[in-house]
Amino acid sequence: MAMTRARIAGIDIPLEKRVVIALMYIHGIGKTLSEKILKEVHIDVNKRTKDLSEDNVRRLNALIESKYKVEGELRQTVFRDIKHLKDIRCYRGIRHKLGLPVRGQRTRTNAVTRKGKNIAVGGLKRKLEKT
Repeated sequence: MAMTRARIAGIDIPLEKRVVIALMYIHGIGKTLSEKILKEVHIDVNKRTKDLSEDNVRRLNALIESKYKVEGELRQTVFRDIKHLKDIRCYRGIRHKLGLPVRGQRTRTNAVTRKGKNIAVGGLKRKLEKT
């Protein structure tokens, strides 16, 4: 029975992809967990999402909802944990607050993703003196 759309954990997963890849569209499910879930529900990892029956989708949804923290619940937990670190003012919390790398990476170079683009400091005096 072909499906028109598959909705698991509140997310529309793509129909043309293999189920193991399609489940990765859900926040909190990676490849390993996706394979583990499919093994538990007895669904072939090479099967396409569109080829799943309604019963398969229902079983997948029930398992994910009951056993794993995904999407909104996971995002809330992570946000709450980071807020706690900031509140107790631990080293990691301070790094989060300042927008710097948290896990010990160097910041002299290669921290552009966390810090943003460099803002030039020098050359400002010369411009002011000329005018």
